Amino acid sequence: MIPVRQALLAALAVLTAAYAAYWFADARRRAREGDPVRPTLFEIALGAVTNFFDTLGIGSFAPTTSAFKLRRIVPDEKIPGTLNIGHAIPVVVQAFIFIAAVEVEIPTLVATIAAAILGAWLGAGVVAGLPRRRIQIGMGIALLAAATFFAMTNLGLFPAGGEALGLHGGLFWVGVAVIFVLGAFNTLGIGLYAPCMILIALLGMNPRAAFPIMMGACAFLMPVASIRFIRKGSYSVGPALGLMLGGIPAVLVAGLIVKSLPLVALRWLVVAVVAYAAVAMLRSAGSESLAARRAAPAPSAGPVG
Repeated sequence: MIPVRQALLAALAVLTAAYAAYWFADARRRAREGDPVRPTLFEIALGAVTNFFDTLGIGSFAPTTSAFKLRRIVPDEKIPGTLNIGHAIPVVVQAFIFIAAVEVEIPTLVATIAAAILGAWLGAGVVAGLPRRRIQIGMGIALLAAATFFAMTNLGLFPAGGEALGLHGGLFWVGVAVIFVLGAFNTLGIGLYAPCMILIALLGMNPRAAFPIMMGACAFLMPVASIRFIRKGSYSVGPALGLMLGGIPAVLVAGLIVKSLPLVALRWLVVAVVAYAAVAMLRSAGSESLAARRAAPAPSAGPVG
């Protein structure tokens, strides 16, 4: 009988292969139709930097969103899809490293991954169909939340956690329910890592157990969610390919060679950049709302009686 951990990794490999084939077929179709699909050197470098620090626990969604917004690389409404699609395969590589190396009880690992997948599938279906202004507002709020999490980490305001490697009883179902919600929010660009680490500590688990849970959950949910973004064409092909091409080797270097770095100063830099991008995103939403009101026809006067 195949051990559950090995079966989980085998299932992830099959899912990733199917997802990659589906995505690359769509990218080739888009190329034939004249869409720009070749990533720039900056987009590849962005994938390398964000995924390198993602492997060390910083998270990749907020920094990538900030770069996309500040350099106007991806239209705002296509940022969620581009994030999920481009970062999916590098996160799968992270999951293989951490699921194999870090102990966590199998029922907790499998249940949280399943909950995240379901949440992401439902969340992606909603996000992929949202109008531009609502995505701008949602991502602005998501970036502010990310900046808050980074600041709290640096200030030592997160709970310390315990020594447990799994959840039991009522705490098991609380953890599964919260991960379901986080999986849905992940498709909007909030990112799963920081909230998951807080959840794991609050529920009394060893903080190291958060790594296989959050990376395993993202590795399964991001390809699943990405399929819905691909179907609706709600992503930019070139930047997504750049994130993947730069991200895979960076994950291997960070996870197998570097393993840890002093990250406090980097987090403060990320707080500043992400907060600025959040304000820019919300200002864009406000500007579009004002422009829409100005463009709306004035109400016609009723008949004079």
